[in-house]
Amino acid sequence: MSRAGIAGAALPRAVLLPAALAATLLLLPLAALLLRVDWALVPTTLASPEALSALGLSLGTAAVATLLCLLLGVPLALVISRASGALATVLRALTTLPLVLPPLVGGLALLSLLGRGGLLGDALAGLGVRVPFTTAAVIIAQTFVSLPFLVIAVEGALRGLDGAYERTAESLGAGPWTVLRRVTLPLLAPSLAAGTILCFTRALGEFGATALFAGNSPGTTRTVPLAIYTAFNGAGVSQDTALALSLLLVLLAVAALLCLRSRSPQAAAS
Repeated sequence: MSRAGIAGAALPRAVLLPAALAATLLLLPLAALLLRVDWALVPTTLASPEALSALGLSLGTAAVATLLCLLLGVPLALVISRASGALATVLRALTTLPLVLPPLVGGLALLSLLGRGGLLGDALAGLGVRVPFTTAAVIIAQTFVSLPFLVIAVEGALRGLDGAYERTAESLGAGPWTVLRRVTLPLLAPSLAAGTILCFTRALGEFGATALFAGNSPGTTRTVPLAIYTAFNGAGVSQDTALALSLLLVLLAVAALLCLRSRSPQAAAS
């Protein structure tokens, strides 16, 4: 076997078969999806009112959720990177928890907080504010599941950052805000961009927490993943539309991965 493009020591032959099976397991479902799509109908299908409604809602809510992740996640990453001991451990655990929770549990947690009878739900209802089963609920659910991607990317970059630049700026009289704005954030730009891309892509594909917390109302909470799910339950959207929307999500995911690859240090060096 040629080792072109493979770094490190030679691999035992015994690992090749399971590696090939793993690659096949990842590739075949996507290949089957692509083969099932009626490519001639894709433009017309994506231009249907149902598809445009779901796509527009998904793009809009994912963009707002990504902006919220930036506004909230960067400060959290900064705090975690400067924390130590038990505080850092607890904050990192809380940040990664949405990644390992089943999505429906995340939706139930949001309902327990903001729904009827929830920790804050009744107080908000008394003020005339209803969050569950609204477009705002979609954004909150997307933010909840996407925030860890940004925090982890930025916090990891912060821990690997050379503090000499910040200390030099401080020694020259720069205040904390100036150091953050003129030194720290520019140094974080590649990781921040990568985290933002991951955030947006994850928000775009969010399903479980959204379904439980926001529902599946056309034009209000039915995002692309929910439209796909609805189609295969025989209501609202045709299966051709579901396949076309699935194809669109796959293409967006591939584009995001290519953007991440182009920004990686290895890609820049090669």
